[in-house]
Amino acid sequence: MSSDNPVLELSQALIRRVSVTPEDAGCQEILGQRLQQLGFETRQLNHGGVHNLWATRGGDGPHLLFAGHTDVVPAGPLEAWDSHPFEPEIRDGKLYGRGAADMKASLAAMIMAVTWLLEEQPALPGRISFLITSDEEGEAIHGTRHAIEKLLAEGIQPDYCVVGEPSSSERLGDVVRCGRRGSLNAKLTVKGIQGHVAYPHRASNPIHLALGALDELAQRTWDQGNNYYPPSSFQISNIRAGTGATNVIPGTLEVDFNFRFNTEQTEASLKAATEACLTAYGLTFDLDWRLSGAPFLTQQGRLTESVEQAILAHQRLQTELSTSGGTSDGRFIAPWGAPGEARVEVIELGPINKTIHQINECVEIDDLMPLAMIYRDIALNLLVE
Repeated sequence: MSSDNPVLELSQALIRRVSVTPEDAGCQEILGQRLQQLGFETRQLNHGGVHNLWATRGGDGPHLLFAGHTDVVPAGPLEAWDSHPFEPEIRDGKLYGRGAADMKASLAAMIMAVTWLLEEQPALPGRISFLITSDEEGEAIHGTRHAIEKLLAEGIQPDYCVVGEPSSSERLGDVVRCGRRGSLNAKLTVKGIQGHVAYPHRASNPIHLALGALDELAQRTWDQGNNYYPPSSFQISNIRAGTGATNVIPGTLEVDFNFRFNTEQTEASLKAATEACLTAYGLTFDLDWRLSGAPFLTQQGRLTESVEQAILAHQRLQTELSTSGGTSDGRFIAPWGAPGEARVEVIELGPINKTIHQINECVEIDDLMPLAMIYRDIALNLLVE
C-alpha cells in the first residue's frame, strides 16, 4: 500500500522517530533533505534544546508558509496500546502511532503537496516556506515564537500560513480553524494565618476567605461572545492548601486558573476584573499571570476562499470556519510583523482529531492523499494568478 501512497510512506518514517517534546529525533533531518531536493534553502533556528527548521524557496510575490511541529506528547503506558506507539501499524484502513494525527501525517502531506506542485509548476511564482518546530506540545518558548523573532529581524514575513493541526471533526476538511481563543493563565496565592483547627480565632483560613471570590469568578458571565467566538470562560484547574494534617488551618491557598477568551476581552481587561473581585472580598493575595497567546482571527479573504475551494474540489463538502479548540502555534504566527504592519492570514487544516493525545492515536489512510492534494491546491490558488 505504501508504494502507492507516498504520504503514508513518509508519515510512517516520521512516526518511527521518538520525538517526544522537545525532542525532534531526526524528523526535521528527513523533512529538510526532502525540501533541499526540491530546491529549498534550509537552516536550523535552534534554541534552548529545541529544533526549528526553516526552509524557503522562491522570491517576489505572495509568500505562503506551511507550519507545523514534529514533537508529540508522551505515549503513556505502552501496554495500553494495541501496537507500539512508535512502530507505525496499519489496521482496518487506519495508520496507528503517536503523532499520526497530531501532526506527522500533515507534515508528510505538506511535503508531498509541494513536491507535486513544483513538478507541475517548476517556475512557480511567489515564495513557499516551511517553519517546523519540536516545541509545540511543550512550553512553546524556544520554538515557533523564537524562530519568528529571528526571521522578523531579517525582514522576513509571510502573507499566508497553513498550519497542519488536526482540525477536522467527522470528515477530512469539514472544519477549518480560522482563529483561536486567547489563553491567559494565573497562579493565585491567598494569604491567611496558619493555626490549630481547635482555635480558629487565632488563625485566618485562606480557603474560607477565598471561596466567595472564586465562586463569583466562576459564575460570572464574562461576555456573550460574538459572530466568530463563543463566550469567554474561566476555569479553575488546581487548588492546593494545607500541610496534610487534619488539625492544621493552612496559612496559604494556591489556585491555578485559566481564561479562554475571545476578542471581546483583552489581557488587561481580564486582569483588572479579576484583581478587582479579589480585592472586593478583602483578600491579601499575589497573582502571577502568564499569557499563552492572544486571540487571533482570519476573516474571509483570499486564504479562506482558497481553502474552501480546495476542500470543495477534493472532498465535495462546504467547510466550516471555526475558532473552537485549544491553542496552537497560530497564536504566534498571526501577529508576525512589526507594530502597525499587516498581520499574517492563518488557517489550521489537518486530519480528523478524534484520537489526538489518546492511546491508539490514528489517522485514516484514505485521507492522506486528499489532504496533500488540498494543500497543493491551496498553494496553487494563492501563488498562481
